[in-house]
Amino acid sequence: MSYLSVEKLTKSFDGTPVLKELELEVKEGELFALLGPSGCGKTTTMRCVAGFEEPTAGTIRIGGKVVNGIPAHQRNCGMVFQSYALFPHMTVFDNVAYSLQVRQFYRQGLGKKWGVLARLLHPRLGKVSAEVERKVRDSLDLVELTHLADRLPGQLSGGQQQRVALARAVIMEPKLLLMDEPLSNLDKRLRHSMRRMIRDIQRKLGITTLFVTHDQEEAMSMADRIAILYEGRLMQVDVPTALYSRPANPFVADFVGSSNLLTGEVISREEHGSWIALGSGIRLFTSHPAERDIVDVLIRPESMLLRFPEEAEPGGNRLEGKVERGTYLGAKVRYDIRVGEQLFFVDYPYTRGEALLSDGDSVVLQVEPDRVVVL
Repeated sequence: MSYLSVEKLTKSFDGTPVLKELELEVKEGELFALLGPSGCGKTTTMRCVAGFEEPTAGTIRIGGKVVNGIPAHQRNCGMVFQSYALFPHMTVFDNVAYSLQVRQFYRQGLGKKWGVLARLLHPRLGKVSAEVERKVRDSLDLVELTHLADRLPGQLSGGQQQRVALARAVIMEPKLLLMDEPLSNLDKRLRHSMRRMIRDIQRKLGITTLFVTHDQEEAMSMADRIAILYEGRLMQVDVPTALYSRPANPFVADFVGSSNLLTGEVISREEHGSWIALGSGIRLFTSHPAERDIVDVLIRPESMLLRFPEEAEPGGNRLEGKVERGTYLGAKVRYDIRVGEQLFFVDYPYTRGEALLSDGDSVVLQVEPDRVVVL
């Protein structure tokens, strides 16, 4: 069941379209990522959903209700910003409690408003209610920051500040959680740990989450499904494995993961596949349907087997080439292999102590027909 629905969403700034009839369906309880290069419209999409931008055209539904024209604070969305957006003069506790305090202020009678207002002005001027204190402690427990409740944001690391921002968002028990590139300011180690924490919290609470990122690894490791955007248009929506193995077009193939992308001509069709000529005398057989005569072909670097000529099996998709460069990457080696005029990237698992191939070595590349993907 869809919880968030975006229909023909269009947004223009000064007459320049940024979003072009975007269509999205986010299921209830799903962590859904918007992925794409800078300027593709993913943050604008989130801002329209949040209520910070009004669409030029189109409809946005949250929980089945049309929210066009409804102010942001009435949409029951939690927001985690890229910049954290914490109050520097407030402690961790008061940053997390802030939204509850504001809500309590508007709900209380006139006599009790002064106590809430005093606490918002300075923690020594008032006390929080027992309910607010319990919820704050529960939220801080969730992000493992209870022991830092009395610290100021300036006394925290970037990862800790992001966890405070997350606690502040979930304390309001939103039905929809929006996250705008929340990990981009963190180093690699912190990003990995925050990915796990965000995913664990999202699953535990069951919050429908829309996550914006330009980092494909981030999206692939966290999201249930991913939408790829480019120049304001939707390129593909699918689960991570399908986006990687069966991209809808060359842009998605090139943007998600490493790729060997080639253009070729179908020279013959057989019962179980087609032969494709790729130039430089290269001919490959694919078991995927090739409906057009001129096609784009995708071969992932890890899909190609690298062999010395005397070790390679005869027949099949066999390409003879020479090593131009080997780049050691820890668990694998990335080789640049020249076959005629075509350069192929090949990932080869590295075994400790194994010598790398040298520039100029003759090698044979072999690839199974089902790994030659026609786009």
